Amino acid sequence: MTKLNELLEKYAKLIVRVGANVQKDQRVLITSSTDNNQFARLIVKEAYKAGAKEVSLSWYDDEIALMSAVSQDIKTYQEVPNYLVEMFKHYKDEEFAHIHIVSENPGLFKDVDSNKLMARRRSRKEKLSFFDDFMMSNGSQWTIAAVPNPVWAMKVFPDSESVEAAMIKLWDAILQACHVTTDNDPVVEWEKHNKALRKHNQLLNDHNFKYLHFKNSLGTDLTVELIKDHVWLGGAEKSQKGVFFNANVPTEETFTMPYKFGTQGKVVATKPLNYEGKLIEDFYLVFKDGKVIEYDAKKEKVALESLLNTDEGSKYIGEIALISHNSPISKMNILFYETLFDENASCHMALGKAYPINIKGGSDMEMETLEALGYNNSVNHVDFMFGSCDMEIIGEKESGEKVKIFHKGNFII
Repeated sequence: MTKLNELLEKYAKLIVRVGANVQKDQRVLITSSTDNNQFARLIVKEAYKAGAKEVSLSWYDDEIALMSAVSQDIKTYQEVPNYLVEMFKHYKDEEFAHIHIVSENPGLFKDVDSNKLMARRRSRKEKLSFFDDFMMSNGSQWTIAAVPNPVWAMKVFPDSESVEAAMIKLWDAILQACHVTTDNDPVVEWEKHNKALRKHNQLLNDHNFKYLHFKNSLGTDLTVELIKDHVWLGGAEKSQKGVFFNANVPTEETFTMPYKFGTQGKVVATKPLNYEGKLIEDFYLVFKDGKVIEYDAKKEKVALESLLNTDEGSKYIGEIALISHNSPISKMNILFYETLFDENASCHMALGKAYPINIKGGSDMEMETLEALGYNNSVNHVDFMFGSCDMEIIGEKESGEKVKIFHKGNFII
């Protein structure tokens, strides 16, 4: 067995056992690109080893997706057939564990009309929101992990002497970010990693801050009010049935829920945002009473506008996440052009839908109750990065007491 094959088997085991934590007699859904069918087989093999009752595959193909986007009229493109709705009802009712294998293709949809992409996204989210709500409330385990492809690899490592060399470099970077090495057991490694993340969560929960104030030399000067009874989470989460899982492989973040109407000031993005196959670069947002009132971008401003105009909730944030600038992924100094990795190198926030798990008792609340408390609901949940090496974060408690959380980009509490 080659070194890479051995590492990929470890990686697949990590995704199944720690990421989704597939349980005995549980059904499993794997979403994967057709280009990654070999790795998908490793996932299937590991899922059955873990005792899965049934493993189902949902395939996608980027080139075919692009053909459809270009060739179909907007009415056809945004249709959501009943069979698809029924399929996702089945996934929800049977409490499938969901493993999503992403394989980025940055800029794939750069020449497709943003309004067309927005219409499809909105219609699919509206018809399938019941499934998104179920998964974002941790109704069952889910995880996202990544596999490289040649286009993505050359985007990340454009100076590579060949596509094969770029693929090797990207595989190395992904495995390093996920703590998978030839001489370790990544399952054991992640037990230690989750323990460290729980420590940060506990410290922040104990402080119970009302506000966070972010400031750096790039122009970010932002105050984020946190929702009452918020909960900081990160690393391993727990499903509604009490099964621990890691939603993101890798992960370095600790995150919580902002109060919908409590964000004020300006935030400047520090990494490009790959949204609907378009790379939005060098952008900023200005908030008043939680809502984006001003924005600009040097590249793909129309895509940013499309994101913000998807629905009313897309103009508000639903997540704020803290990651030290000296985190392992940040130290790699690689721009992955994939949020799964780039968000774990930098503090970030998400435009759109909040996670009900980030408020005490939120998973058991009706949407109307959550929204009355200041929960942001949307068809979107789009993360973007704004952390920097000089980020200063000060937390303010209900009493007015202020505590410095970050100094020069890193946790100091």
